[in-house]
Amino acid sequence: MVDRNRYWFPAKRRGWGWGPPTGWQGWAVLFGILAANIVAAVALMPAHIVGFLCFVVATVLLMLLICSVKGEPPAWR
Repeated sequence: MVDRNRYWFPAKRRGWGWGPPTGWQGWAVLFGILAANIVAAVALMPAHIVGFLCFVVATVLLMLLICSVKGEPPAWR
């Protein structure tokens, strides 16, 4: 039987936050966000640096939201 409540991002062993993904879903999210940032850098970077920085901030906030929803609750260790 498959554990459906498995975390995509485990808590870090030391410190606070999340570690590398453990499931394919977490890796897909991570690589998707990295790919989106690379595409945005190629498309926006030369002429629209502020737009690119806004996009990066938005993707970081999206990643934090996904980690908080689908990741193990972080705690100081």
